[in-house]
Amino acid sequence: MHHRCAVLDDYQGVAATSADWAALAGEVDVVTFAEHLGTEDELAAALADFDIVVTLRERVPFPASLIARLPRLRLLVASGMRNSVIDFAAAEAHGVTVCGTESSPTPPVELTWALLLGLARGLVSENAALRAGGPWQSTLGADLAGHRLGLLGLGKIGSRVARIGLAFGMDVVAWSQNLTPERAAEVGVAHAGTREELLSGSDFVSVHLALGGRTRGLLGAAELALMKPTSYLVNTSRAAIVDQEALLAALHAGTIAGAAVDVFDEEPLPADHPLRTAPRLLATPHLGYVTRGNYRRYYGQAVENIRAYLAGAPIRRLEP
Repeated sequence: MHHRCAVLDDYQGVAATSADWAALAGEVDVVTFAEHLGTEDELAAALADFDIVVTLRERVPFPASLIARLPRLRLLVASGMRNSVIDFAAAEAHGVTVCGTESSPTPPVELTWALLLGLARGLVSENAALRAGGPWQSTLGADLAGHRLGLLGLGKIGSRVARIGLAFGMDVVAWSQNLTPERAAEVGVAHAGTREELLSGSDFVSVHLALGGRTRGLLGAAELALMKPTSYLVNTSRAAIVDQEALLAALHAGTIAGAAVDVFDEEPLPADHPLRTAPRLLATPHLGYVTRGNYRRYYGQAVENIRAYLAGAPIRRLEP
């Protein structure tokens, strides 16, 4: 039986060169989609004739309603080993196998520091002014050494961010609902007793929590109001952890010095979205895991997953 495979959201046109898809030749025809399919109707129409779909992270939700409209779908491969936008019960009910791929925490750690340093030293505005022939020096950089970095979350990514903060000579503290003083001490950082304590005492706050019922909207207007007017917020985790309207209000009011975000409630971000023109904001289009090495891992293991499935022995199966 010949199969058709759709590779979604290949924005950079690199899926074909990031893995050896020739390993599927003769069994699978691979079609890449460079444009994001933003509605269920678009997805249902575009994917109706595909048996296999490869999707990146949680860019495209696969609810029960969509899965029901894809009668040919038999294998769904998502990058990463955790996914909150796939209805696993519906997939099982419709005979769809769901598999994942491994993911390195290093790229999002590196982007976190690129954003934090960009904020601290005004790199975007200073570069723009220099290139445009504008004023020579217009910002006053924020110091890292001796200042406090507050981490919301101290898991695989947060703990690595912490160690780099320590290398910069920062005072690093961390908090999450499940974090213990003992775990914080293992990483070499202090445990903030409460979320409020972390927010009010930090010069930089960086979010590294998984999105769930307890973390959705964790930082709203009241929480952002606790931050110093000289402090900065960085979010490379999930947009819904920070109330977007509250963040916009804080940026416009100047109640925080600035923010850097790599994640948004709607992706790709609409051209007229207010975050595109918000002051004091450094924003990137969800680049946290977008590196050559990670893409080779994602797509290479996607090919392995497809071959294993066709051989009747699926690997890296995802569970809800």
